[in-house]
Parts: sequence; structure tokens; C-alpha cells
Amino acid sequence: MSEQRPPFPPFTRETAITKVRLAEDGWNTRDPQKVALAYTPDSRWRNRAEFVTGRDEIAKLLTRKWNRELDYRLIKELWAFDGNRIAVRFAYEYHDDSGQWFRAYGNENWEFDDNGLMRVRHASINDLPIAEEERKYHWPLGRRPDDHPGLSDLGL
Repeated sequence: MSEQRPPFPPFTRETAITKVRLAEDGWNTRDPQKVALAYTPDSRWRNRAEFVTGRDEIAKLLTRKWNRELDYRLIKELWAFDGNRIAVRFAYEYHDDSGQWFRAYGNENWEFDDNGLMRVRHASINDLPIAEEERKYHWPLGRRPDDHPGLSDLGL
């Protein structure tokens, strides 16, 4: 039996929103091996200026990322969808090892296989240094609480 990760394409608005929240929840675990399982074994990524292929390279990229981006908290929001594709916008907050906080803003384009695994991910991301008092994400590390505002609610 092949791996499956519902919901499956073609997406409706409801299933696309669910897929986006599941991706957000996974990334907020900051567990590279777990997150990599949401992608096809030969998934292709462009993350900023880095190009990777396959789960092993994805897990290595995420390990480097979360070793550098400390106390990482992410919110994703559906932008558009069609068939087996979803576009999202996102913002996350983190600090580096010097204590400088950042808010990273970005957009992702996703393409899924029939089993609901992501086979293509293109991410464009920009980092903005912020003061600690400018932070908007204060939930305990892990999944964003259901009652925490989303990007649009926060004016992001």
C-alpha cells in the first residue's frame, strides 16, 4: 500500500484550508524527520535560494533551519487553490543565537500527488528584524492554539 496523507486532491476550499493547517501544525513541531514524511520521496524544493530533492535532503535542510531559527513559530494561510495545487502565504517568528528576533514573510506554491503527498514546493521568504516587543506569536512552542489569530486577523 502506498503512503497517503489526506486530504487528497482535487482540493475544495475546505480541504485546502485543512491541508494548509496540517502543514502548519507539522512545521510547528520542528521535527525534520516527521515533516519530511509529508513530501514524496523524490519531492523537489526551492527554499529561498536553496534547491533540494528528496526526503533526506529536506530533513537536512530543516535540521539546519531549526538549529539556526530558534523558538520558531509559524502561521500559514490559504491564498489560492486549483486541482492538486495550493498557494499559501505565511509568516513566522524566530530569534537567532544572539537573541535578535525576526519575522519572516513568504509565499509557497505546492503541488501534490494523488496520495496527498507534496511533490513540489517553491518558497520565497524575506526576513525582517524585529524588536522582541514587536512579536505577535506568544503561544507555547508547538501547535498554534485554535483560538490564536491567523495572519489576516493579525494584520500580517
